[in-house]
Amino acid sequence: MTENNIIVVLTHVPDQNCAEQLAKALITAKLAACVNIGEVGQSVYEWKGKIELATEVPIHIKTSQDCYTKLEALILDMHPYELPDIVTLHVHGGYKPYLQWVSAQLSQ
Repeated sequence: MTENNIIVVLTHVPDQNCAEQLAKALITAKLAACVNIGEVGQSVYEWKGKIELATEVPIHIKTSQDCYTKLEALILDMHPYELPDIVTLHVHGGYKPYLQWVSAQLSQ
């Protein structure tokens, strides 16, 4: 696996407990090298014709494109939302030793 294969997956969950459970499951399954759990924030969106305001916890998952399919399946299995937001950002550069560490964590 090369550093060019690294992605960051973003999602949100309703609370800290859900975030921690998902993070631990992803690390245990070797589908993520690192999971950052952010501070609680507010999301505003339209859902089924109604404007919603929800408290959510953001999660940033450092992984690889090779792991994405299994990672997405695990998120969908554990996520309480009917339609969770799951988006990827491709990493086009960064601190090479860190990117090598991410790759090494996922290939164990």
